Amino acid sequence: MNHSTPSRILNQAWLYCTVFLTGAAVMVIELLGTRLIAPFYGASLYVWTSVISVTLIALALGYFVGGRWADRAKKTGLALIIALSGLLTLLIPWLTAPVLLATDSMGLRMGVFISTLVLFSPSLIMLGMIGPFAVKLATASLDGVGAGTGSIYAVSTVGSVIGTLFLGFYLFPQVGSREIFIGLGIALLILAAGVAYFERKRIKLMAALPPIVALMVVGIALLPRVADSAHRTASNDSNHIQFERESLYGWVRVIDKPEENFRLLTVDASTIGAATISHGENVLTYQRIVDILPALTPHIKRALLIGQGAGHMAMTLKNHGIVTDTLEIDPAVAEAASQYFGFTPTGQTIIGDARYEIRKLTNTYDLIILDVFTGGSEPVHLLTVETMTQLSSLLSEHGLLALNFVAFFEDGKNKALASVAKTLAQVFTHQQVFISEPDTEFNDFIFLAANRELELNNEAMSAAQSDWLVKRRIAIDPGLGVILTDNLNPLEMLQIRKSEQYRRLIVELLGIDHFIR
Repeated sequence: MNHSTPSRILNQAWLYCTVFLTGAAVMVIELLGTRLIAPFYGASLYVWTSVISVTLIALALGYFVGGRWADRAKKTGLALIIALSGLLTLLIPWLTAPVLLATDSMGLRMGVFISTLVLFSPSLIMLGMIGPFAVKLATASLDGVGAGTGSIYAVSTVGSVIGTLFLGFYLFPQVGSREIFIGLGIALLILAAGVAYFERKRIKLMAALPPIVALMVVGIALLPRVADSAHRTASNDSNHIQFERESLYGWVRVIDKPEENFRLLTVDASTIGAATISHGENVLTYQRIVDILPALTPHIKRALLIGQGAGHMAMTLKNHGIVTDTLEIDPAVAEAASQYFGFTPTGQTIIGDARYEIRKLTNTYDLIILDVFTGGSEPVHLLTVETMTQLSSLLSEHGLLALNFVAFFEDGKNKALASVAKTLAQVFTHQQVFISEPDTEFNDFIFLAANRELELNNEAMSAAQSDWLVKRRIAIDPGLGVILTDNLNPLEMLQIRKSEQYRRLIVELLGIDHFIR
């Protein structure tokens, strides 16, 4: 019986452990990369596309260079590659601010891609080099090259899977992204020292350890700067951060601007709530329509608010005696709304993604408010024919859907606005569109949709309310748009200009440093 293969695998257990751990490191960097970029550029499809593309580019370069290095290297080994990847990973949080600031003028798509390339490709290239180098060490002859190569990449892939699950299900909810990057960098440096010991038969410790120790010393020397880099923009700032939490869905903060007397609730670069500090009054103009909605739909008893935000709309409906169920994806947002904006639920409080949660709802609603398109990243899966059909099934016979959407007006010819109107028309027989700030090009647009006629001059409505609606009613040509479906939804592409403009406005309001982690 031939025991050579099992014994060889046993003797090289350290090698398989190494590729397992470095495979996990690749996915940690890839997934966390979006969390460092998102507060600055938003958590859009373009961020994910850039991170995935840069990861694949870097790994391809790593495979190519690593294969050649493995064939030619005599005095350096796997340990040095891992040590370099550790130091480069450790530097990522430190370099994030200057790199993002340097790419800010490049626009959304190019800025995201270049910043991602500069920040993450160096460490990912080094991690990509480990695979072919490990194959070289695992295959002493051509007889075992197939099995050795397959085993190395299988173990590396399993490591990536375990790393992904461990990060997403356990580590990230407990630890911030910057701290994970720092911990990963330190772990790779320590792993490099261990690998140098196991490589001692090929490269003597006296030759392998000095460069690794030097890299570890550099890492230790830079560690205080890396750790403090998150706080370097906090001083000399007129903005007062009352609440800050990195959740699974974004960087949630409550920011006070005492000089202007208002408080903001933000997620990454999106503002989802605003109120005066002195009296807690809602200052978002588009939400004033909520006070009029009960007059448009008499005898409202129950409402559903999707996108709770600071909770002002639910509190307004409470003043009309309406019980409102709220649906919010981010528990950190719900906590901030209760603690800093005085939100108290009047109905069921649901935490979760809307597409999943609305399938489980059994109540019938007289009013549904969909307020998730506030100017930042577009949750496009919530604006499709399929979603509208689901929401329509939850409405009572005389029920009303209200949807807020941020865009440019463009004399009613904006293709994104037209697409929203065209999509709603597939499900609802009647709709009206209102602009929040008349005579302003970049604006909030409120779509009201129902399967009945919407009367703006009924007995339940005061003259002031009717006048508010009439002055803001606009016409949108749905023929210019496309029907948004789960299968085809180009909304993010249509809203690139909007995303860039919204981000510019928020940067002007809060300063660019407030969007760097």
